Amino acid sequence: MRRKPHSRPPWPRLSRSVAALAAALLLGSATAAAAHPHVFVTAKETVLFGPDGTVTGVRAAWTFDDMYSSFVIQGLGDPGQLLTPEQLAPLAKTNVESLAEFGYFTVAKLGGHALAFGEPVDYSLAESPDKLVTLFFTLPLKVPVRPVPALNVSVYDPTYFVSFGMDDHDPVRLEGAPPGCSTSVIKPRPLDASDNQKLSEAFFANMSPGQDFGIKLSSKVMVACP
Repeated sequence: MRRKPHSRPPWPRLSRSVAALAAALLLGSATAAAAHPHVFVTAKETVLFGPDGTVTGVRAAWTFDDMYSSFVIQGLGDPGQLLTPEQLAPLAKTNVESLAEFGYFTVAKLGGHALAFGEPVDYSLAESPDKLVTLFFTLPLKVPVRPVPALNVSVYDPTYFVSFGMDDHDPVRLEGAPPGCSTSVIKPRPLDASDNQKLSEAFFANMSPGQDFGIKLSSKVMVACP
């Protein structure tokens, strides 16, 4: 499923506090202060199963890099104190609503066919003691499916404005899966010389290396059940 191109940065719209970051990024071409990508996310994905053994959705836990995390929570709460989920609830709602335009950066396929997600549920934001912010949300499938021969889930920004990387230690979990189901993470192949050249040019020009470039650098989660 191809998502429509977007000409403006996706995540700097997510909160009023990030407006300053958006301004800095937009001025980056003049100051050479910013380069692609602008936001780094460490992702964990949980594949959810129903009682009948079908996959019903995917739960995401995305942890933002330290710089972006500080912009997200700028001006919220009391200095030196961790923000509570209640304090972050309005921001979580704004974040998830903003992601809709970009397909939640999440693609699920079965047998080569893209699957449709419903509106996200159970969303929240949390700040950890190391001051990193994590966004949690669940994407239910409109039609549950059996992961046979395999269900593929990828998380990426086509323009590589946001760099997604699967967590090294706990990238994917299964919840409620029947016996015999397994998971694997397929890492992206190294870029060829042409793509490396595009990425280098985009870095110095502070521009996107191209639509659908992010998929070349994304990992793929595979879930299979007997």
